Amino acid sequence: MSHQRIEVDVLVVGSGPVGATFARTLVDGGREVMVVDAGPQLSSRPGEHLKNHLAYQHSHERFGALIRGHLHPLSRPARAVGPPEELISLAAGVATYAVGGMATHWTGVTPRHHPTVERSNAIPAADWDSLYGEAEALLNTRTDLTASAISHQVVIDALAAEYAELPAPYGVQHLPMAAERRADNPGLVRWTGVDTILGPLADGDADGFVLREQHQCTRLVPAADGSRIEYAEIIDHTTWRTLRVEASTYVVACGAVLTPQLLHASGIRPPALGRHLTEQPVAFCQILLRDDLVEGVAADPRFAERVAAHRTGHPDDALPIPLDDLDPNVWIPVSQDRPWHCQIHRDLPYDDMVVDPDLDGRLVVDLRWFGLVDPRPENRVLFSDTARDRYGMPEAGFEFSLSDSDRARQHRMMADLRRAAAALGPYVPGSEPRFILPTLPLHIAGTTRMGTDPDTSVVDPGSRVWGVENLYLGGNGLIPTGNASNPTLTSVAMALRAARGILRAGQAFPAERALA
Repeated sequence: MSHQRIEVDVLVVGSGPVGATFARTLVDGGREVMVVDAGPQLSSRPGEHLKNHLAYQHSHERFGALIRGHLHPLSRPARAVGPPEELISLAAGVATYAVGGMATHWTGVTPRHHPTVERSNAIPAADWDSLYGEAEALLNTRTDLTASAISHQVVIDALAAEYAELPAPYGVQHLPMAAERRADNPGLVRWTGVDTILGPLADGDADGFVLREQHQCTRLVPAADGSRIEYAEIIDHTTWRTLRVEASTYVVACGAVLTPQLLHASGIRPPALGRHLTEQPVAFCQILLRDDLVEGVAADPRFAERVAAHRTGHPDDALPIPLDDLDPNVWIPVSQDRPWHCQIHRDLPYDDMVVDPDLDGRLVVDLRWFGLVDPRPENRVLFSDTARDRYGMPEAGFEFSLSDSDRARQHRMMADLRRAAAALGPYVPGSEPRFILPTLPLHIAGTTRMGTDPDTSVVDPGSRVWGVENLYLGGNGLIPTGNASNPTLTSVAMALRAARGILRAGQAFPAERALA
């Protein structure tokens, strides 16, 4: 295997939304950046959402089949460390190895975290609003994606009546989504991917940016005193060369499991690495919209023109809802008394779901309630010093259980799910309320947590690894709190803040160049 030495200004490991945020911000600030990802580029524009293709726009099942092929198991089944009823295996955990990472197939849900229930106080409260606003702009977050859809309005009206007691900031509302309808065909949606975040960088319209697919960083090599990273070892899987990449600044943002895995492989093992792991328990069911709600569509003046056009074009259709009506995307946010995040929408089917071909998809609505667990150091991902995964990295294992307060919170959440379902319609047979196997949300956090104490956190409030002056981390692993809302917007906001700290701390470095 041949070797090559390369110098770069900034090396970013991981090309998901967070890595792309670092890259875009740093290049815009005058730095030169090389991004590497172990996975291949799946689209002509780097990191484009795969659902933007027409074939997957109106078929959750077909898109789900595509995505399952891109999910790689993170571990073997976890060994039991306590009574079975107290341990929840995270062996279902998966990662996506591709340019764009999970943003090649994510749902695009981008809520802000609740200011007291979920947000970290490691970042000043005054910074959060501006950071969130900029992150929303970068991700193209909006709340109007399906606001005019008939099914959306039926669902939001029914739930608003059921939850009339909730105050305005935390009541039933439109779900914030990183997506927009296409101007040339409003029946289609363009979902935000990493190409959206990269902007001109995705089109090759900016100097100082290089993206290398199928380049796996296997080790960061610290200086003898551990105070800085001297170089990174990267395997180029397209040519089977090993690269020695020397940078002034290193950013690792390859997920809440793969990031601590790389640090462990590099001998960088602060006490909190992998600990305080959190994951979101999920309560799920599907309902069929009640007959009276569907019948009310035909009599609703808001829908009269669309219903008439649909009946003219499809006189044999018993339903008044147009065939191309977009799915509902409704939200009940986390609040102090309701520490769970509620999504009412349609999404990928779970592996054990059998789709009834006789059900009309226009009547089916998914309810997903995401809970939070309290961070505890005994909940963790740990890595083997002998066993290796299929990428040759230390094999991951999980130790995770729910506390009594976690369990009580989830049972309250389940009762609330049933309340919402009752307001909408009967359960789809086989999709009655149940808890989903952990890690299917793919919202693991806390494994490289941010904090103000190096004994209980991995990075400081600027996202820099304690004691390593040129190593920064990004991603959901930095979130140190229990959280129920989707974490991507928060992680992008934290990356924006960290990248600006890097810009303030250093000067531009010479362009990438191969050295003899």
